[in-house]
Amino acid sequence: MAPDDAGSQGDASPLPEGASPRPNSLVLASASPRRRELLARLGIAPCRVAPAAIDESPSRAELPRDYARRMAREKALAVQEPGAHVLAGDTVVAVGRRILPKAEDEATARACLVLLSGRRHRVFSAVALAAPDGTLREKMSETQLRFKRLSEEEIRAYLAGGEWHGKAGGYAIQGSAEGLIEWLEGSHSGVVGLPLFETRALLRAAGFAIG
Repeated sequence: MAPDDAGSQGDASPLPEGASPRPNSLVLASASPRRRELLARLGIAPCRVAPAAIDESPSRAELPRDYARRMAREKALAVQEPGAHVLAGDTVVAVGRRILPKAEDEATARACLVLLSGRRHRVFSAVALAAPDGTLREKMSETQLRFKRLSEEEIRAYLAGGEWHGKAGGYAIQGSAEGLIEWLEGSHSGVVGLPLFETRALLRAAGFAIG
């Protein structure tokens, strides 16, 4: 599935030569160690990690794509750091129009796995970059995946591992769940939590030096 661009500056050109941001001028508005690790693959280390404190409840009848985009945007704008860019992301697992929750207990994780078993679902991974002047750049990746038909034994074994805790849709693709996914089209890094192709494009457009 081809990623799409969103927001006012999704295709903004890179800054002129000599106007690139300071190497340490990026704040990551997320407590997720996975996003920090993915960002490091681009050779970027944030100067500060500052999780955004916002209400993450979906609006009534809000579509999964719109919800992911809104969350990334609100997180990026909620964190203030003078002279710095703020990077934020949000990942949403959806079956049709239904947004799956982050699994905070085993019952929720089990319900998600039962729902996802043997069927196709989508993962929307939005990323937003707020500049010091308030300019906002945004991009979105959309990935389709299908779990194999899960047996009760496989569900119990996965739940016992505990890696589902706090994960959207009740699974972590960077863990043992990857062995249960028979088909994926789109961005693997987006499913993990930060789509690297889209993130790289945003940072380069903002003037960050990335090879």
